[in-house]
Amino acid sequence: MKPIVFGPNQPAARPYRGGAGIAQFRGLVQPSEFSPEDFVASTTEVFGGGAGLTVLPDGRTLRAAIDEDPAAYLGADHIDRFGADPALLVKLLHTGERLFVHFHPDAAFAREHFDLSRGKTEAWVIVATSGDSYAHLGFNREVSAAEVQRWFDDQDVLSMLAAMNRVTVRAGDTLFVPATLPHAIGPGITLVELQEPVDLSILLEYRGFDALTERSATLGLDARVALGDLDRRAWDAGQLATLSASRPARSSGASADPGSTEPESAAPESTGRAGTVTPLFPDAADAYFRADRVRVADAPIRLDAGFCVLVVVAGSGALTTADGTLELAAGMTVLVPFGAGPAMLSGVLETIRCMPPVAPAAST
Repeated sequence: MKPIVFGPNQPAARPYRGGAGIAQFRGLVQPSEFSPEDFVASTTEVFGGGAGLTVLPDGRTLRAAIDEDPAAYLGADHIDRFGADPALLVKLLHTGERLFVHFHPDAAFAREHFDLSRGKTEAWVIVATSGDSYAHLGFNREVSAAEVQRWFDDQDVLSMLAAMNRVTVRAGDTLFVPATLPHAIGPGITLVELQEPVDLSILLEYRGFDALTERSATLGLDARVALGDLDRRAWDAGQLATLSASRPARSSGASADPGSTEPESAAPESTGRAGTVTPLFPDAADAYFRADRVRVADAPIRLDAGFCVLVVVAGSGALTTADGTLELAAGMTVLVPFGAGPAMLSGVLETIRCMPPVAPAAST
């Protein structure tokens, strides 16, 4: 198995503007004003189907290729935990306008109403920002179900936003966003998003966005049912801080075993010429996905065998496996299948290594 380089996979006619940041990141032309999402190494379709699946050079979808040879792509340990399912979706995302106020259902809600085994917990790695960059995240006070229903019925967006925490974001920041937590991403932000591999969003705000209706905002459910899964609790500064917590960097050397729940050789982030491997999300994220920021300087960094998606954020270098060497440059996205074996990253570069969860999330 060889690492696979993927170009953009941007579903057309999404309901909000964006995509210029993806085009700039990849060094390509923006396909349309409404192309804000790039599904990377995706076995996930958008809600309702018809788009989102990654297609390989031979014409097969990545989903079909994994179904045909799951051990080569995923490895036996992963299959024991998740079956022939990568258990991960990675996206590039750029907001050309403020994203609507919305939240994602949790597993229990998705199972009851959509016959799906997962909800949609996600996390963001901010790559670039423009101007006063922010996100709205969680409510700043407890709100009632009746209040939320009134906001939705009246599309009272000012009241929604006034009741939410506004969080400043900058390039390099990370945020873990659990299912049911309300949020809205401000304009001019380019990010790498890791998420559970489903496309489920319930919108509190839909008026003024192209092609959105009350019915599509609630995924076809009665509004009172759909809004019942919303986290209406107050989130204070201390609770919000837990969503941006990362873990200590490891100095250059082998990365953590993809199946391990513990970081190796935890140490303060090193400086100078040594590389670092920094887990990006709090412990709570491990049940849904994992990501490391891998900074390579003069000394190569070893990656243990395991299914992962590399997003090259800056610099240039190489990815070497038993099959050969792949030259890397900023803006590239690369799938490294389990069958490629251990790999070495070299050069002077920064990548986000996106990985599946350690084990299935506990049933909720």
